[in-house]
Amino acid sequence: MNVHNLKGFRDFLPVESRKRQYMINKIRTAFSSFGFEPLETPALEYEELLMGKYGAEGDKLMYRFTDNGDRRVAMRYDQTVPLSRVVAQYGEKLVMPFKRYQIQQVWRAENTQKGRFREFLQCDCDIVGVDTPLSDAETIVAAGKAVEALGFPNFKILINDRNIFNELATNEQLKIEDSQLPIIIRAIDKLKKIGQEKVIEEMISNGLEKSKAELILKSMQNQQPTMRLKTIFHLLKRMGLKSEQFIFFPTLARGLDYYTGLIFEIEIEGYTAGSVAGGGRYNNLIGMFATRQIPAVGFALGFDRLLDAMEENNLFPTNLQNTKVLISIFNMDSEDNAVATFAKLREENILCELYSDSNAKMEKQLKYADQKNIPFVIIQGPDEIERNVLILKNLQSREQKTLSIDEVIEILK
Repeated sequence: MNVHNLKGFRDFLPVESRKRQYMINKIRTAFSSFGFEPLETPALEYEELLMGKYGAEGDKLMYRFTDNGDRRVAMRYDQTVPLSRVVAQYGEKLVMPFKRYQIQQVWRAENTQKGRFREFLQCDCDIVGVDTPLSDAETIVAAGKAVEALGFPNFKILINDRNIFNELATNEQLKIEDSQLPIIIRAIDKLKKIGQEKVIEEMISNGLEKSKAELILKSMQNQQPTMRLKTIFHLLKRMGLKSEQFIFFPTLARGLDYYTGLIFEIEIEGYTAGSVAGGGRYNNLIGMFATRQIPAVGFALGFDRLLDAMEENNLFPTNLQNTKVLISIFNMDSEDNAVATFAKLREENILCELYSDSNAKMEKQLKYADQKNIPFVIIQGPDEIERNVLILKNLQSREQKTLSIDEVIEILK
C-alpha cells in the first residue's frame, strides 16, 4: 500500500493548519467588513457548466470524469463559474447587488511548482448585479485591505482594462483578426514572466508576422487609461488607497477568457513567486447560465502564495496555539480533582486541555505541553488538593506559583 499523498495534494498537520486558520480568519474579517456574505458550493458540477468557460488551457487542466450515475461531472476549477450558476439558479432569492465571499478548495491538474498545487484554497470576493466604476473600485480596495490585514504594508495593485485589448481588433494599422486576439492576450499576459522577446516569439509561433507582433506589443505598452479607469483611480483614492499602492499597467492581460473590462493583480514587494491576487469584471459569464446578462466583478486571493510570502516575511505570530493551559494529572488519585478543575475553567470560557493519561509521568506531561506551545500547566498533587490550591507553571519563564482556583482564572483570563 502506498501511504503517500498524491503529487500536488497535501496534508496539513496542526502547526501548518493553525497558520491557515489564522489567515482565513483575517481574510474573512476583511471581506465581512465590506458587507460581503459567505457562500459555499459543491466540489462537483456538471461538466458542461464548467467546460469552455476558462479557455483551452483551463479545459485541459480540469479534473473531469463519469460518476456512478453515468453523469459527466467536473471538479470545481474556480469559484466564479459556480457563483454564476448560483445566481442563475436562485435568481430572485438573492438580494441584489449580491455581495459574496467564498473560501473553498479548487482543483487543477497542472504541473506543480513553488506556490502552485493541484488542490488549493481560493478566497473569492464578488459583487453581482451592478456595472459601475464604484463597484469596480470597492472590489479592488477589498482585495488590498485583505492583503494588508495579513500584515503586508508594501504591495502594488496593477490595473488595466480588457477593452484596451479589444480596441486592438479595430485598429486598421494592425489588422488583427478576431481569432488572433485570444492568442495575443495570452501571450502578452506572460510578459512579466518571460520577457518581451519570448512574448513576440509566442505570437510568431501562433501565426503572426514578427513585425506585426512587435507593433502590437509596442502599441500595448503605449496605451493610456480608459475614462472608466480614470474614474476608478479617483474612487480608489477617495476610498483610502494611497496613489503609490496602485498603478495603470497596460500590458496586464489576465489569461481567462471571461473578463470584459477591469482587470487587476496584486504583487507584494520582495516576493518573487508572482502575484498574490487577481480578478476583474466579467459581465457576460452569468448570462451564459441565466436568461439575461447579469454584470459582475470580483477577485481571488492566492492563498498558498500569501502563506508563502507570510513565511518569508515572518508575519505569523510566534505562538498560534489557542489552548492557554494544560491541566495535568498528578496520579490516579488526583484525577477527579483535575477533571473538576477542567470543568471549572471551561465554565469560565478559558481554552484548556486535560491530559488524557492518568498514568503518565509529570515530566512527560510537561514535555507534551511544551511541544504544543501551551503556555501554562496546572499541577495539583495531594498537598495542593488538601490545601485547596493549584500550582500554575509558566513554561516559558519556568516560574510557578501556588494559587487559588479564582486567582488562576484571573491570570488566564
